[in-house]
Order: sequence, then structure tokens, then C-alpha cells
Amino acid sequence: MSAARPPHAVLVIQAGGFEGTRYELQGPETVIGRNPNTDITLLDDGISREHAILVYDEDSGEFTIEDLQSTNGTRVNGKRVRGAALETGDEIQIGRTVFEFLVTS
Repeated sequence: MSAARPPHAVLVIQAGGFEGTRYELQGPETVIGRNPNTDITLLDDGISREHAILVYDEDSGEFTIEDLQSTNGTRVNGKRVRGAALETGDEIQIGRTVFEFLVTS
């Protein structure tokens, strides 16, 4: 039996450079950081090498974001979080980069 495909979700850069760039969330986990081996690599001095991870939970059907003990933290809708469930339209700030999280049908 194969795993259920996550809903179609994207991160769209709103501010911090490269505005409008879209990142499709294709697997159950997406790592964001400065390291070239991360799924989403950002050239921003305020971002740790492996800064945060987005995870799709098949059981709950939710996307969550977890801060990977970064130096400067991760913010969702302006609030610093260690982890948070995401809803479409949420604003995620990592370093100087601000994303909008969108789930489309």
C-alpha cells in the first residue's frame, strides 16, 4: 500500500529577495536552510545551515513547521515558534525571507 499523497502545497516568497519565487512541497518533509543540500536553499546570512523543516502528517492531514534549533528562530504570522501547524495563507519568516504558505486543491 502506498502512502497518501500530500495535498498540493507551495511556499511563495513575499519579501527578502526573489519575491514571487514558488517552491512546491513535494515530499513528506522539506528542509529549508543555507546548506546547498537542503530542499529549499536560501542565501541569507540570517538563516542557519539547516534552519527549519516542513512536515506533512498523513494521519492528521496537516502540514507543520519545526525550527531546527536555529540561531535566529522561525516565525509564523509574526510569532516565534519551535513548531506550529500551518494553514493556507500563513506567513513564515526565516531570516529576512518571508514566505506565504498555500494549499491548493
